[in-house]
This record gives sequence, structure tokens and C-alpha cells, in this order.
Amino acid sequence: MQLTVSGKQVDLSDALRVHVDKQLGTITAKYFDQALEAKVTFSRARSFFTCDINLHAGRGITVRGEGEAADARAAFEDAAEHIAKRLRRYRRRVSAHQRDLEKIKPEMARAYVLAPETDDEDEETTVTNGHANGHVVLADELHATIIAENTTAIETLSVRDAVMKMDLAFQPLMMFRNVKTGGLNVVYRRTDGHVGWIDPGA
Repeated sequence: MQLTVSGKQVDLSDALRVHVDKQLGTITAKYFDQALEAKVTFSRARSFFTCDINLHAGRGITVRGEGEAADARAAFEDAAEHIAKRLRRYRRRVSAHQRDLEKIKPEMARAYVLAPETDDEDEETTVTNGHANGHVVLADELHATIIAENTTAIETLSVRDAVMKMDLAFQPLMMFRNVKTGGLNVVYRRTDGHVGWIDPGA
């Protein structure tokens, strides 16, 4: 497994790096034949440390965990436990899902991050060849300013598997192609804790 451990305004000891490598290896070995990549980022917020773990365990499986504590090691343990808890919940379905991924290849789509609209009417916006103040602008919409873009996969899934993947990746929503209807669907985490499901074809 390729492991990257970094710190934002945090000095990381060799002992902590070794501990992270060992613990993640133990966790992933329980659920996957081989995890591909893990990124662990430590940072400090006032009087406590935070740890963010992003684990890519095979194509189509991303698991994320966040933790915080009074020291960096304890923050990692908190984040690692969140990952282990999510994997335990979906243990059997993760293995079945990995096998199913080999049957249907996901569609690739563009994902954009848009800058928030500003209420400052006096702010000057300069547009040149589709760019505004150095950022890409969508078709004549000055407020739709792209500040980042990348590619994302839209997988063909059951609603149940889409909810699983959303929870594993600790994301607020997920777009997928419904394996039963062939239409694009969305599942999302509601503010009341329940999961919402949008099916335009229903």
C-alpha cells in the first residue's frame, strides 16, 4: 500500500509514521486483499489535533475517517476507528461490490468546484476569453466561476450499494446510475440523519 503521511503546521515523529503504517495495514488486511493508497493528514486547531484519513482500497472503494484529540496519535486512533467501524458495517457487501465492479465499468464525468457568489456589487470582475480574474467562467454566467475541476466516476449501482459507498467515503451525497432503471439517481444524507433518494424516472 502506498502511504502518504503529512502534517499541516504539525511536526510528525518517525514513531508516529510507523504506527500509522502498521495500524492501517492491520485494518485494511481484514477487509481487502490489497489496499492501493492511503493519505493521512494531521493538522492542529487551537488546543487539539485533527486527523483525516482517505483510503483507496481497490477500484471504486474509498473510505474516509476523521478524528480529533488532544494529541496527534490519539487523533489518528479516532479516525482509524471510524474507518474500521464503517468497514465492519459493510464487510460482506464490500467484497461482493468489488467483484461486481469488474462487470460494469463506470462512466467518467467532470466535477467542478464553483466559487461562492459575492454580495459586493462594487467588486470589479474582468472577463477575458472565458476567464474571470484568472478563473474559468461558465457560459456567460459571471457568478459560475470554476476554481477547481477534476474527473469523477459515475458507477452503475443498486440504491443499497450507493448508500454504502456514500457512507464509506463519508460524503454528503452520491450520484449513480441505477442498475435497475438505467437512469441517473442521487442519494444524500438528510439533516435529520436519514438518507434521501432522488429518482427522476420514478
